[in-house]
Amino acid sequence: MSDLHKALGDISSIRKQLANTTEFRGYGAATLAATGGFAGLAAIAQAYWVPDPVHHLAAYLAVWVATAIVCAALTGVQMYTRTRRMHSGLSDEMLRMAVVQFLPSAGAGLLLTAVLMSFAPTVTWMLPGLWQVIFSIGIFSSCRFLPRAMSAAGAWYLATGLGCLSLAGNRALSPWTMGVAYGVGQLLVAGVLYVNAEGEGDEV
Repeated sequence: MSDLHKALGDISSIRKQLANTTEFRGYGAATLAATGGFAGLAAIAQAYWVPDPVHHLAAYLAVWVATAIVCAALTGVQMYTRTRRMHSGLSDEMLRMAVVQFLPSAGAGLLLTAVLMSFAPTVTWMLPGLWQVIFSIGIFSSCRFLPRAMSAAGAWYLATGLGCLSLAGNRALSPWTMGVAYGVGQLLVAGVLYVNAEGEGDEV
């Protein structure tokens, strides 16, 4: 039995090594482009329903948190089904690797939002910029198993996040600081995936 356990352990280690050196193809360009469209729709919804986010922070958060949940659910479902098709035997390891790379950033963004809302509501105008910077860190962390050009998307979110913070006030809560950043950013991500998929004869 000890030899069997050792053999199974060796197989597991080999699978993890293969996953660590394989480009992840679980993200689909069409789905990521759709999330950019959702960001644009959320910006329009905010402009219409929450024209004064400074005095209605709960409503502002409701719009963008709901959008984030919908986009994350859509991406997660598609990523699971696509990874099963594209990576077959390595699908579990590839999914685990993708989640582990991005989960710390997502958790940090959630906790940061809760802390600022609870203990420092006067600086909640910083949230859009901080969300974008944190998102860029998640992308940079994932770049090692994604197409190299994906670093451009990370740079975009870092630049827009810092630009948003430079507004230094309630202007940072404008619907377009989020709508443009994530709308364009997700289309950029989708574009990189699309070009890479076409170059390798992959499905979109």
